[in-house]
Amino acid sequence: MTFPSTFLWGSATAAYQIEGAAAEDGRTPSIWDTFSHTPGKTYQGDTGDVATDHYHRFREDVALMAELGLKAYRFSISWPRVQPTGRGPAVERGLDFYRALVDELLAAGIEPVATLYHWDLPQDLEDLGGWTVRETAERFGEYAAIAARALGDKVKFWTTLNEPWCSAFLGYGSGVHAPGRTDPADALRAAHHLNLAHGRAVAALRAELPADAKVSVTLNLHQVRALTASPADLDAARRIDAVGNRVFTGPILEGGYPADLRADTAHLVDWDALVQPGDEAVIGAPIDVLGINYYSPTLVSAPAEGEELAPGEAARNDAHGASDHSPWPGSEQVVFHLPPGELTAMNWAIDPSGLYDLITDVSRRHPGLPLMITENGAAFEDTVNAEGEVLDPRRIDYVHRHLAAVHRAIADGADVRGYFLWSLLDNFEWSYGYSRRFGAVYVDYATQLRIPKASARWYARTVRSNSIPQVDSPS
Repeated sequence: MTFPSTFLWGSATAAYQIEGAAAEDGRTPSIWDTFSHTPGKTYQGDTGDVATDHYHRFREDVALMAELGLKAYRFSISWPRVQPTGRGPAVERGLDFYRALVDELLAAGIEPVATLYHWDLPQDLEDLGGWTVRETAERFGEYAAIAARALGDKVKFWTTLNEPWCSAFLGYGSGVHAPGRTDPADALRAAHHLNLAHGRAVAALRAELPADAKVSVTLNLHQVRALTASPADLDAARRIDAVGNRVFTGPILEGGYPADLRADTAHLVDWDALVQPGDEAVIGAPIDVLGINYYSPTLVSAPAEGEELAPGEAARNDAHGASDHSPWPGSEQVVFHLPPGELTAMNWAIDPSGLYDLITDVSRRHPGLPLMITENGAAFEDTVNAEGEVLDPRRIDYVHRHLAAVHRAIADGADVRGYFLWSLLDNFEWSYGYSRRFGAVYVDYATQLRIPKASARWYARTVRSNSIPQVDSPS
């Protein structure tokens, strides 16, 4: 299974999950600093204060990337490291870190792929309303211009937002992510202002970057399946598709918010007041690539006839974390089901067909739009054996099967330009703290020792050959 000769092979990380150095060189708290330091919000009170110490060890980490033969590295820029209050001039010491990282990547022959926002909103902006207010979208456009001016001569690939669904609906709806709010109306307001921030950033990037730069957004699109073909279950799937996918793809790619989403949530927000004249035109500025993050499909149904569900009960098998508050505004009575089959350590179903279906569906809906798989991977219980090795055959099998799904989609006509394995390193897994390991490289958090897992060696073979090796020889 050989891939196109220009296929971009990489791995991905996020600033708060790996950098550490939380209070160094002018960086101020983000919402994730505040959230993780709030008792009860993360596993065992884990924080990103040190994480994998990438801020001090980035050269070692780039050397690891080069050893694995990666062609690209997708990283995020920490907004509070660059612009601590989310307003005003940049802190050059913060920008200097990213300049040095980009130089190190380029020297190693690795393409830098920069994400402007991977969930670390400056706490100062959250104190002023966060993503529930329009002002934050305006500030984000200014921040995008700062980053582009500093790095645009060397970084060709830019992503505005990573998974705005999580920022809006887990951060302001269910409260399992920072800032931990639980208001469905605020979640919808946040979604709109994140969309608006994306549009403002696209305009800022276009104004600052060379003409050949590529601008994208990354969405964790939900591959939604109805439990049965009954009208009630199909309508449940429609509702989740609306508030899980089309709340972003509608205005970004199709000219505006879908009518059914507005109708489903009209009791929560006044859409005519929220979406001001010109907003949808700003949000719909053309992009060059759509990033897709995929881990597992979403299986839903309507409640049984006459069944009324308590808060949080409907979402008991929602893959996005347990909460008494739904992250699905307007769909609180939709029931989530655990798909059949093998599960990862995150309790997520392993189903590569979901990735194939998602890619082909997006390709049909948006012909001519290039796609990138910007995150795909799995957490398992990894341990170091007596020989100092980390053997992770289940991760190899997971990646092998999902790459086969990508290859099949390309063969069927989808324009997929690259694949980024999540993640390069074991790291701070948000509310799960350090209890879940997604990395191709094992990290001993006590010593910061890095150990490439068997899956890293297998992925390196994949990159070198531009094809999928067999899984019976992982090391």
